[in-house]
Amino acid sequence: MVSDDGQRLSLAAVNAEAEAAGLEPGLPLAEARALLPGLITVPHDPAVDARALAALAAWCARYTPWSAPDSTEEGEGKGPGGAAGVLLDVSGCGHLFGGEHALLEDLQARLAGFGYSARAALADTIGAAWAMARFSTSAGHPCVVVLPGRQRAALAPLPLAALRLPPATVELMDRLGLRRVEDLYNLTPAVMTPRFGAQAVRRLGQAVGAEGEALSPRQPPAAHLTRQIFAEPLSDPEDIARATGLLLDHLCRELARAGRGARQLELTAYRSDGSLQRLSLGASRPSRDARHLRRLFTEKLPQIDPGFGIEVMTLGATLTAPLAAQQGELRRVEEKLVSGADGAQSLPELVDRLGSRLGLEAVRAPRLRESHLPERAFALQPAAGEAASGKANDDWQKTPHPKLRPLRLLARPEPVEAVSLLPDYPPAQFRWRRVLHQVVRAEGPERLLGEWWRSDPEEGDAPPRDYFRVEDEDGRRYWLYRADGRWFLHGLFG
Repeated sequence: MVSDDGQRLSLAAVNAEAEAAGLEPGLPLAEARALLPGLITVPHDPAVDARALAALAAWCARYTPWSAPDSTEEGEGKGPGGAAGVLLDVSGCGHLFGGEHALLEDLQARLAGFGYSARAALADTIGAAWAMARFSTSAGHPCVVVLPGRQRAALAPLPLAALRLPPATVELMDRLGLRRVEDLYNLTPAVMTPRFGAQAVRRLGQAVGAEGEALSPRQPPAAHLTRQIFAEPLSDPEDIARATGLLLDHLCRELARAGRGARQLELTAYRSDGSLQRLSLGASRPSRDARHLRRLFTEKLPQIDPGFGIEVMTLGATLTAPLAAQQGELRRVEEKLVSGADGAQSLPELVDRLGSRLGLEAVRAPRLRESHLPERAFALQPAAGEAASGKANDDWQKTPHPKLRPLRLLARPEPVEAVSLLPDYPPAQFRWRRVLHQVVRAEGPERLLGEWWRSDPEEGDAPPRDYFRVEDEDGRRYWLYRADGRWFLHGLFG
């Protein structure tokens, strides 16, 4: 691949055949063609490389959630070892793969199977692992493990480019007779900083463990994560569903020990071809009910394409909230014991099931607002959270005279023709949508005034409304009001 820096064309990457012919990254294109006349080149696209590296880092999360593309700045580490790579923090993950050596060999072998020429190293520090992978491995020995506390000795014979230093700094050190990492061990920061800069001191300290260096993962790792590695790749939908159930059982037990419930879950399937697929779902309130969560995943699992097989599956709770133990209703427990079924489904579970199909934002519930006008007294909002837990219904029961208001309001009040015996009396009959209704019972009036404190003059100066609850000769009940001598139908009782 050839890159253009605006001044000249140079090689950005070479394959094995070109490297054997003496070509290397950074070589001018004209010189490369002189060395290899039949050279075939393609333009270098950094954006495509970045996306491929990010995808590779995402796949490496099968070993640890702490994975990220190498963040070495442009211009650093441009030595014989190259710069592109992926950083993994596998602390505490080695036993899942038979040990750290086995993990490293498995990683390198899989990458080689995908067509990558990969070198891998494991050490106590990011700097030491970076240096050993690029300057202490070979085609015959692509994996190196530095024993704990031995990074200083392992780095000593390596060239100074292994410290992720800019080429200009390495060249300056070389002119002063400093060619290996061990040559810097006896130099104090007071000596190095004025000559080579603070970056040289920092990189050396990070490599030997004298200075900390944090790995920023590609995405925040889940607070609670469980993993399942399969002896043989899974492709049968029933096996995938069974594995998901086992992951849910383990995760829910972990959440119970922590006293928390999951609000968002992410299921990741790592396929044998090096790709991965994800399923995410949300819950309207914290939950650690494995049965309920399994039902939500069941409706989404057909979206996973196993391809040539799934080797690893992980399930993480990406968002959790405190969830204390709750006392259930004895009546419902008795119903379950007698019927042998799960009993009536709770509102939060219903919201979650609808949300898994339609999206939680599409499932809405009425929330009360601070207004005495019926059309402004509530608003439809996402049913997750307080509404799904029953708070909205509790608030409705606490409002004044909830049974005196209809459950169904018209989108806007509709005018009706009404006749009353006296001006302030309820209607004796009214005609709505061309149908005449004879009133046999009536209650009211309930007077509601306009909200004068609002800035909209049409709302603040609205005329008073006198509401009546009426019942016709067929037993149907209506909610009508009179304003400025005109009658309107506003709601229907159940």
